[in-house]
Amino acid sequence: MLSCKKITVPTVTTVIVSGITETSAVSGGNVINNGGDEVTARGVCWNTAQNPTTVDIKTTDGSGNGSFISNITGLSAGTTYYVRSYATNIEGTSYGEEISFITSIADFDGNIYQTVKIGTQVWMKENLRTTKYRYGFAIPNVTNLTDWASTGTGAYCWYDNNIANKNIYGALYNWHAVNTGNLCPIGWHVPTDAEWTTLITYLGGETVAGGKLKEAGITHWASPNTGATNESGFTALPAACRFTGTALDPEGFAGIKSGGIWWSASEYDVTNAWASSVIFNDSKSFKGHLLKNIGNSVRCIKN
Repeated sequence: MLSCKKITVPTVTTVIVSGITETSAVSGGNVINNGGDEVTARGVCWNTAQNPTTVDIKTTDGSGNGSFISNITGLSAGTTYYVRSYATNIEGTSYGEEISFITSIADFDGNIYQTVKIGTQVWMKENLRTTKYRYGFAIPNVTNLTDWASTGTGAYCWYDNNIANKNIYGALYNWHAVNTGNLCPIGWHVPTDAEWTTLITYLGGETVAGGKLKEAGITHWASPNTGATNESGFTALPAACRFTGTALDPEGFAGIKSGGIWWSASEYDVTNAWASSVIFNDSKSFKGHLLKNIGNSVRCIKN
């Protein structure tokens, strides 16, 4: 019996991307209407350019109506991808919403870092915690304050010389480690002062940028963590710093949970370099120059 029923392409939605690693991610979709004819193929397609189609790399995840899960593999670390679901029937192929995501990045130690795109820049959203330069050479772990204050070469430590602070707050590095140019993974670098300025300007300027950078809440920040929204996704964490004197602490440590300070790659003069910071009781961001032997956090930015 002939039918006059009009057949259209299916209606499909895209599932939010999860389980993001250096080389893989998980997405999927939901075919909510078959358009009046059997859905013969469904899955997701992706590319590094927007509006991917089934001509690009794709999965095939069954047929028919309903939800499906798609495993996205073969990705490159620290790269922005665009993914959308698709569904095909006799009338053709339709696509769900496009979702973008950035794969994670690993340092030489194998620590994995999630990343975030802010404006035109891609940043690590975690403090660096590597103990090796990008080609595998060890960074000296200097625990004694006298040695820390006098060294003229790269060094790192954990806050309070306690490795328990590693996973949340990362390591503290002197600027000599930054200045090697090999602290961040291949394809990434320590941002210049100009690149920090680009970030702060994009977020509305120094008056409000601190709140947009800081992780919200007081789990890792001291109260009141003024203005913290983390709307940028940067997730600034307060690892504070290591000074070269004992005025605040016998080993020079001060300020964990109260503020975060991040080195730039830009030198101020022979003994100082530029750094940016945020603090627990202000929504502003700050910039200044500090002695190169001070220990600060590092965030890497993609080349």
